[in-house]
Amino acid sequence: MKFYDCKTAPSPRRVRIFLAEKDVEIVTVQVDLGSREQLSDTFQKINPDCVVPVLELDDGSYLSEVLAICHYLEAKFPQPALMGTTDKERARALMWNGKVEQQGLLPMADALRNRSKGLKDRAVTGPVGYPQIPELAERGRRRVEQFFHRLDGQLTDNEFIAGDFFSIADISAMVTVDFAAWLKLALPEDAHNARRWYEVVSSRPSATV
Repeated sequence: MKFYDCKTAPSPRRVRIFLAEKDVEIVTVQVDLGSREQLSDTFQKINPDCVVPVLELDDGSYLSEVLAICHYLEAKFPQPALMGTTDKERARALMWNGKVEQQGLLPMADALRNRSKGLKDRAVTGPVGYPQIPELAERGRRRVEQFFHRLDGQLTDNEFIAGDFFSIADISAMVTVDFAAWLKLALPEDAHNARRWYEVVSSRPSATV
């Protein structure tokens, strides 16, 4: 297998953490998003959507999208389980991962991509450029702030986001919190449950990748 990565981007980091939790090492290729290597003809043959991460399989085919890649890795390297071990746990892990993406990661992307000078006319990932909309940046910030409160509430009676087990949802949420620093956003001071959770998950060895 071969992993197409970008060290500075949040989405491939989610896969790196997933791999680290499973103690799996694979050949990695860095894609320079800063120089827009993802838009090159060479990379578009790998992923026409022009985004990382991408996992190249041994048969030469490609998987993109974080959840699809992690689902494949979970099946290939089942221990430790990061998507739950029962039907209910798997459903909860996927449900909460979806909520993290929809309520945290995507609004954060809106906030960042619609305000960064380096992303002018690149407000949306992919082969087609779109202009920035400042109002979406502000709305994204507000949604991220609201997500942090939602996260704190979910962790009131749960050790981890999907219950009492560490899962892909925790990985996605931790990456969201870390990347929000680019927007100068952090977990609220009174979000005691989320801050307790973040201290635990960010101290795991996999969090350093």
